[in-house]
Amino acid sequence: MAGETKAASAPTLIGSVQRALRLLEAAGAHPDGAPAKLLAREAEIPLPTAYHLLRTLTHDGYLRRHSGLYVLGEAVDRLVAGGSPENRRSTLEESLAHWRDAIGVPVYFAVYLEGEIDLVAVSDTPYAPAVPEWADFRETAHAHALGQCLLGQLDEPARRDHLSRHPVQPVTPYTVRDQRTLLDRLAAHGRTQPVVERQEYAIGTVCAAIPITVGSGAATMAISLPAHQEARLLPAVEQLRTGIGGLLGSLAFSISI
Repeated sequence: MAGETKAASAPTLIGSVQRALRLLEAAGAHPDGAPAKLLAREAEIPLPTAYHLLRTLTHDGYLRRHSGLYVLGEAVDRLVAGGSPENRRSTLEESLAHWRDAIGVPVYFAVYLEGEIDLVAVSDTPYAPAVPEWADFRETAHAHALGQCLLGQLDEPARRDHLSRHPVQPVTPYTVRDQRTLLDRLAAHGRTQPVVERQEYAIGTVCAAIPITVGSGAATMAISLPAHQEARLLPAVEQLRTGIGGLLGSLAFSISI
């Protein structure tokens, strides 16, 4: 019985995958290239098997063959670059630009990181400019849709802690007047519903933000419009909300940028 239990708990290993990875490791040790025989010997793989795997790896771009020597191919470079901070930010910016152009509004992405609002990226155009950060976004979470959306995703102690460090104060004549009113508003708001803010942060501007669940972190995307175009706000943010599912992967890792 003990032998059966041990066998059942052992991982299933794919030998061909292991051998292919050993070949790649061997090739990586020779930046100027190495012949098949040398790679097979270093990877401890029979030469006929090595030839078969090398052909497959070359066909798929993981290796490149030149003058009888094998070197790492472009597919390996893409694999390594895929997790780089620069690549992640590029993916995020492309996603925001897509929705900026699709909806015709500025698009913002922010996260709540280490107790502060972090405006990660903004995508706008000269014809649809973003709201200028005339008052520090970190200090005025109570006044803008991004901040209200992020605060709404926190638990009560974290929310109160944030407001103890960044107290509610007037930013415009339309800003929520006190902490109690803000907390009541956040408590009454559905956690998955868009947050709408009308001229609370900037006169002449209306904004809407949608919450995004990224593991245990709080994140949000938002849009803004001139106040005279307020009728577009809810349809536009609903378009963003219904289409954002396919972009969650690129947004998720942006919390660690």
